[in-house]
Amino acid sequence: MTRRGDAPRVLVSGAGVSGPVLAYWLTRHGFSVTVVERAPAPRRTGGHAVDLFRPAMDVSERMGVLPRIEERAVGTHRMTVHPERARRPVRVDLAKILGAASARHVEIMRDDLSAIYHDATRDDVAYLFGDSLTALSPDGDVRFEHAAPDRFDLVVGADGLHSNVRRLVFGDESRFSAFIGAHLGVMTLPNTAGLDGELLLHVGVGRTAGLYGARHLADARALFLFRSERAVDHHHDVPRQRELLRRAFDGLHPDVDRRLDELDRTQSFYFDSITQIRMDTWSRGRVTLVGDAGYSPGPAVGGSTSLAVVGAYVLAGELARAGGDHERAFPAYERAMAEYVRGSRAAALGAARTLIPSSKLGVLGLAHGARLISALPARPRRALLRLTTGTARLHDSVSVDTYPASTEVPRGDGVTGDGVTE
Repeated sequence: MTRRGDAPRVLVSGAGVSGPVLAYWLTRHGFSVTVVERAPAPRRTGGHAVDLFRPAMDVSERMGVLPRIEERAVGTHRMTVHPERARRPVRVDLAKILGAASARHVEIMRDDLSAIYHDATRDDVAYLFGDSLTALSPDGDVRFEHAAPDRFDLVVGADGLHSNVRRLVFGDESRFSAFIGAHLGVMTLPNTAGLDGELLLHVGVGRTAGLYGARHLADARALFLFRSERAVDHHHDVPRQRELLRRAFDGLHPDVDRRLDELDRTQSFYFDSITQIRMDTWSRGRVTLVGDAGYSPGPAVGGSTSLAVVGAYVLAGELARAGGDHERAFPAYERAMAEYVRGSRAAALGAARTLIPSSKLGVLGLAHGARLISALPARPRRALLRLTTGTARLHDSVSVDTYPASTEVPRGDGVTGDGVTE
């Protein structure tokens, strides 16, 4: 593992989104960073689509990677909604809605985003792929599955909703997880419909199935959201997960049935409960958490990717401001992110209610409400969406400040300021 002179050594667990962003900013503030990742290599299969709202795009622009992100944008601009048992679909100009809802927004495949952030850091950061932590003390003593034991000045868990770092330092996930009443499934399948920039939705009471594609994607992505009274704890039982999806969406529409027929042949499949992580503190000793590991608002509904990018940026900035003193930096980081985290949780609950209607009226409201909004003139459309679209409104209200760099940085990357404000 590399060491930059006497620079504080930081171990980051997780090379998804928040891990590389944190590593980028820490190296520019003078820290020596190692990122450990369980996967054998950077994931470049596409994953599922995630949203970057204005504050995360601002951070990405300061990193110099925004042009690459915009090049890989999914670019969904049309939506066709099929309410269950309705005779005709509802067609929506999604570009008008997205443009009015958020001042700055892009949708990108998660693995594309992760690869872009990794590429921006690979020359300055030591990546340890194909390994994971087996033991970790609050003082920074670390044992790996494969690498030799080591000691770091700071350790950060950027390892997602089911964080290994959180489990090792704070205890079992069940102490902090709050199920919000829904599940998410995503899979790849052949893009036989030739989808490019269009989202197809089939919506019934308690269940929503989507399909989308883009020109640069080899396959289409099928999305499944459904309500459930209890969280399904089958993280590693893929056959069981597939059976649950089939049961939840049985009879919604023949097109959805055909997508489910691909479950046993798909090359990529993801399934999880939509769960929030709620902790009183994200730090203990020399260890802290960032992104979904510490404060997930729930996958697919709360803008968790934008929250993770901003959280990583703020954590690095507060550590730089405190000169690496975690006893000052960690509380400042938590204070700076607290309101943003609380707002994201609330927005996620509202988004889940809208995306997975609990009544027939809600089904019709989702379809025809979206069409009505897209048909309005620009000014009233913008005003109505700001009243009704909690997630975009929340993220657009957040201002990301800048921090002083402790090392020489490329032009445009120098930063000063106070974290996150709303």
